[in-house]
Amino acid sequence: MENKLLFKSGRWDIEPQGEQALNELASVLAENPDISILIEGHTDNVPFFPKGQLESNWDLSTKRATAVVNILLNNNQILPENLTAAGRSEYMPIAPNSSAGGRAANRRIEVVLSPSLDEITSLLETN
Repeated sequence: MENKLLFKSGRWDIEPQGEQALNELASVLAENPDISILIEGHTDNVPFFPKGQLESNWDLSTKRATAVVNILLNNNQILPENLTAAGRSEYMPIAPNSSAGGRAANRRIEVVLSPSLDEITSLLETN
């Protein structure tokens, strides 16, 4: 999910449009309780100077991932044990950080879905 939909620059509180999108995502995820959900926060490589509760891009990426997890947990059909929040900071860019567009693309949240090991085993046994 693009950063501009969810967060203002340097912030981790979720914008109303982003919260609406996450609530829609939560509805879909709630229908699949056997899927593990990893929420990854990513930043660009612009150094983040400590202010308030944040120390670095690591902190920012982790707080953003945790903020998304908290919104998803508003749907009581999503099992908390299926959720993981992870901060990736600037270390997994999807675009060059040499342009404003590239940096914007790198400031993102990724939702990684993994089926349960039992489901994978079952699929492999049937094939």
